[in-house]
Amino acid sequence: MAEVDVEPAVTNIPKINAGKHLGFAWGPGDILVYETLYKSSGPVCPFIHEVRKDEDIYSPILRKLFNESHHIFVGLQTIREDLPSKNRKSQFVSISKNYRSVIRACMEELQQVADADVATRHGNQVSILLATELIWNLCEVLFIDAAPAGSLLLHLLDWVRLHKADVDEKAREVLQSESPAEHNDYWDVPSGTQTPTEFEVKWRHWHDEVDRCLQDNSFASNRHLELICKILVGDEDTLLEHKDLLSTWYHFLVTRLLFCHPTVKPTELHYYAQSCMTMFLDARSVPEPLDSILLAAFEFDIHQVIKDCSIALNNWWFVAHLTDLLDHCKLLQSHNLHFGSNLREFLLLEYASGLFTHHSLWQLAVDYFDHCPEFGRVYLELQIERVPLDTEHKALKVLRICEQRQMSEQVRSICKIMAMRALRNNRLGSALSWSIRAKDAAFATLISERFLQDYCARGTFSDLDLIDNLGPAMLLSDRLTFLGKYREFHKLYGEKRFREAAKLLLSLMTAKIAPRSFWMTLLTDALPLLEQKEVSLEITEEDIELTKVELLRLALARNLAMAIVKEGTVES
Repeated sequence: MAEVDVEPAVTNIPKINAGKHLGFAWGPGDILVYETLYKSSGPVCPFIHEVRKDEDIYSPILRKLFNESHHIFVGLQTIREDLPSKNRKSQFVSISKNYRSVIRACMEELQQVADADVATRHGNQVSILLATELIWNLCEVLFIDAAPAGSLLLHLLDWVRLHKADVDEKAREVLQSESPAEHNDYWDVPSGTQTPTEFEVKWRHWHDEVDRCLQDNSFASNRHLELICKILVGDEDTLLEHKDLLSTWYHFLVTRLLFCHPTVKPTELHYYAQSCMTMFLDARSVPEPLDSILLAAFEFDIHQVIKDCSIALNNWWFVAHLTDLLDHCKLLQSHNLHFGSNLREFLLLEYASGLFTHHSLWQLAVDYFDHCPEFGRVYLELQIERVPLDTEHKALKVLRICEQRQMSEQVRSICKIMAMRALRNNRLGSALSWSIRAKDAAFATLISERFLQDYCARGTFSDLDLIDNLGPAMLLSDRLTFLGKYREFHKLYGEKRFREAAKLLLSLMTAKIAPRSFWMTLLTDALPLLEQKEVSLEITEEDIELTKVELLRLALARNLAMAIVKEGTVES
């Protein structure tokens, strides 16, 4: 699903029924589908459906998968390139197992959920996780661990045993019974623990001996023993006759390799895999997507595995993380996409974009974008602007992310949005704080004006802590400077530091930063100071240092103040 940078036009598609239309509205993470009924009064929209491109991110249990795998992903990015290949390989195998353990933990938790209403949905998710872990485990054996001939079969046996849980369970039941040899499932679970070398030497000798005995009918008197011997020498017809014990073609493949080709080489796997799938599946049946993916893995076609998984699985989590790991293993270096970004980055960008539609998982997506060197920054800039700033706490989170990455345009945008919202709610202190953080002089001037208007109306300032601690931030605009200094004048006056208060008031009156509507207020503030003896003395002693213009302005201010006082006296 393509991301869009602007709000596109609504697309109306006519329906069969007259007067009805189906509309689509595209969004960053979903589609709104609605049906419109056209009546004489205008269009009516009775139903709206939200179609999400990644429903799994809204599952509480699967969110644990996203959170835990995020930590593993970040750790993978820190592995040094200069480490010896042997050390790097062991680290990559360990990381792969960590990913699989997270998948399995989520799968087990989903299986324990007993709520009948969500049983079907959880059952589907369990099936997907089972397939996901099966594919990942096989990729780990073939690509990441790259098991050689000899040990390859042992790894494949572990792979099948892990995903055929009832084999281990049956084996435990047989071994714990009073007479294991007489247990019903005894012959269904033969197993061994020999090393590859020991097994190969003994197997070849034993295989020839058993085959000779079968040829001369030495076991003909006991059909069960003869059947077992045919299985152990890898008689394909016998294996196929009992394929119901195996359940899947890849289980049949490993069984066939064990009994026929125990030292199979990696390069030979594709031949046996293809033939086993053909032999095992019904001629009329079409392979499932999982079959095609596993077959591509056995053919060592990594890119086909990733492509098929992208189509078959219901989210980008699997392909993004597996591709990232394979890329670190230097297995995807030759595959670039025609539009510039390599396969790893493309899939990580898609996965992270999906996370950004979630109310909390969007924070994880930031790290994924950070590790996409070509387009990650651009995607982050576009997506971060779409995060709903529901609360001030969330806005601060988003802001911190932007500030850490020097995203100055986004920082200003967030601060302006929050400042406007605070101003609409008449929270002047918060609005001023956000405008200062945005370094928006015009908006800071507007809010400072509101502070001064409130003061004129009520005679007191709100948000004194903020105004008292503006510091260098008051220099952002002249009006903000005036607000800060005027508040400082009130503090000095309240502390009875009249000389300092008078000096500051004089500077405010002569500096031309006071709004014209506030001049009368300043003159009124000057009246009580003129009656203070210490103020008069200070001015008399320092008049030599004052310029003529300043003296003239002071005289005019005093005369105007006296006129106002006399006028008030006459009226009273």
